[in-house]
Amino acid sequence: MRIATWNVNSLRTRIDRVEAFLDQHEIDVLAVQETKAREEQLPLMGLQARGYDVAAAGTNQWNGVAIISRVGLDDVVTGFPGQPGWAKDDGPADIESRAIGATCGGVRVWSLYIPNGRKPDDPHYAYKLEWYAALRTAAQDWLGGDAALVGDWNVCPTDDDVFDVAQFKNSTHVTPAEREAFFRFAEDGWVDTVKPHDPSYTYWDYYRQRFERDRGLRIDFVLGSPSLAGRVTGAFVDRDARDPAQGTGAPSDHAPVVVDLAD
Repeated sequence: MRIATWNVNSLRTRIDRVEAFLDQHEIDVLAVQETKAREEQLPLMGLQARGYDVAAAGTNQWNGVAIISRVGLDDVVTGFPGQPGWAKDDGPADIESRAIGATCGGVRVWSLYIPNGRKPDDPHYAYKLEWYAALRTAAQDWLGGDAALVGDWNVCPTDDDVFDVAQFKNSTHVTPAEREAFFRFAEDGWVDTVKPHDPSYTYWDYYRQRFERDRGLRIDFVLGSPSLAGRVTGAFVDRDARDPAQGTGAPSDHAPVVVDLAD
């Protein structure tokens, strides 16, 4: 079984690249982030023609998550218990479209889009840490079976995961509190299933040819429960999907991350 995660930065814009990626690598389950659309706006016909089922959560042009599977799509849940909301302009807190879970081929897959945080002194940063803490609490109930927490985590856990940590000294993604929040998942038993096989960056800003100069960040992860991690036979980051010279149309600023599981 082959599972993948990809922040596509608009599924409607990147659908040709998504379909080509599924075909090229024979992906069984793809978790998607930043779909940037309501479910009824998503271009699903090509996916369905390929034998994929789709579960999606999205409310507007921001955020949005989905799971695309050809090995079953059962027990779909939007959001997780205790997921915090975000309040805009002093209004009521809304639960954003940042988490969707489903069972695919016997694996409980969660497509996750962790808040960016914006700046360390921004209220969105506090929201990000709250989101991490709530996810960790909910995820402890999923450790007992085959489960995967996959998506855009918006954190560089170590200095090796950022092209120049000095440039980020006053920014999010590298602060001690964010890194601690991420590593608490490892303390609970979740395993970074990709790094032992491919520690490549997964995100390159569009700014100043960051991809061409390989000035990227590793912020997209597949964390597996202990039993799932024991089934991993390989993993890789598909840099070609980020390459502007490859494929049709402009690429996402993220590359897909792929993990292979033994039966």
